[in-house]
Amino acid sequence: MSGWSNWSGLETATPTEVVVPDSTEAVVRAVQRAAERGGTVKMVGTGHSFTSISAPEGTMLKPDRQSGILSVDRAAMTVTARAGTPLHLLNSELERLGLSLHNMGDIAEQTLAGATSTGTHGTGGLKASLSAQLSGLELVTGDGTLLRASRTENADVFAAARIGLGALGVLTTLTFDVEPLGLLEAHEMPISWNEGLARYDELIAENHHCDLYWFPHSECMQVKTNNRLDANREPAEPLSRLRSWFDDDLIANSAFGLINAIGNRRPQWVPAFNRLAGRMLSERRYSDVPHRVFTTPRKVVFREMEYAVPREAGLTALREARAVIERHDWAISFPVEIRQTPADDITLGTSTGRESMYLAFHVNAATDHRAYFGAMEEVMVAHGGRPHWGKVHTRTAADLAEAYPRFEEFLALRERLDPERVFANSYLRRVLGD
Repeated sequence: MSGWSNWSGLETATPTEVVVPDSTEAVVRAVQRAAERGGTVKMVGTGHSFTSISAPEGTMLKPDRQSGILSVDRAAMTVTARAGTPLHLLNSELERLGLSLHNMGDIAEQTLAGATSTGTHGTGGLKASLSAQLSGLELVTGDGTLLRASRTENADVFAAARIGLGALGVLTTLTFDVEPLGLLEAHEMPISWNEGLARYDELIAENHHCDLYWFPHSECMQVKTNNRLDANREPAEPLSRLRSWFDDDLIANSAFGLINAIGNRRPQWVPAFNRLAGRMLSERRYSDVPHRVFTTPRKVVFREMEYAVPREAGLTALREARAVIERHDWAISFPVEIRQTPADDITLGTSTGRESMYLAFHVNAATDHRAYFGAMEEVMVAHGGRPHWGKVHTRTAADLAEAYPRFEEFLALRERLDPERVFANSYLRRVLGD
């Protein structure tokens, strides 16, 4: 029996059986069989969650044969795809069709089901998360019922299942709102800590998308803004293959991986490395179709914790996080990422009901993250933070009930759709209760 592990290697599991369903009907049969046995079932993705949210304790379903676009509705500007489709495949197929998602994060390896179920998001825009761009979905509930949900059909299920944590059913199809394929212009430049914080509101207001990175142990930040261009008037000016290879493969992956390996052996050198990296940052502009601007390759394996705090508390939380880092002797080689999202109406969305700032903390996979992440979590919780569902955190159901005004609504829906807890695992028992 093959085991399961996530991308970072932080979580592992040994399922009792592995099934590769080739149709929705096969998913239904697998769920019904697990329910009849009193067991559990999990559809896994690519393991890019840092938690055990998709860890299979019973039957493991693999999405290998659940990929591809099913339909395109150009009048409604929606696209329906199988839930096991990798995001990078959806992006390339949408480009071929002259379409695009509005927003996304920087990793494109996840399946659509995994990315939406955990609240994967980008920054800025009208809708920041992939889940907020859904207009419909189909899932198999705990008794094997195939249920469709949209803004007008089973609306309570739709509100919750867009970020369903895998607790409400196995997603089989997802329908996304799309827009005509256009161009994004990226502008990356170095900026100081003081200038970045002083200009933060201005950067958010004046750009469609804005992402900042602070290098711990230094005064160095990098800002990346993405803005939409009129593709009919302005031709794409993508990075050359050489520049893309040098910046994004050699420097951001190979050289960064080497620096992390050295830093693991000589942690006292990490602050100097960070200051050097900050001084070496250069300005660059380029434009391309959205998914090539939003996403980047990530070859250095890491662990991550991310919290969404209310927008108005964000900069205070960031300053406090820096103060805590500077009081300790940790060697933090990864930058802290700072993003912003508009409010949404998803039941357990980390931005539900409020505009949010997301603060993400990383370490390489060989580093013990517990002290650093624990201290950062204390700061984030003190400011009303909500943890990203797919990233490391220690929150429990009792904690999260206070953070989410609609928490009980989600639990009631779970009780209706999966009363026997066919989709349960240790993570869900911790964050939702038994």
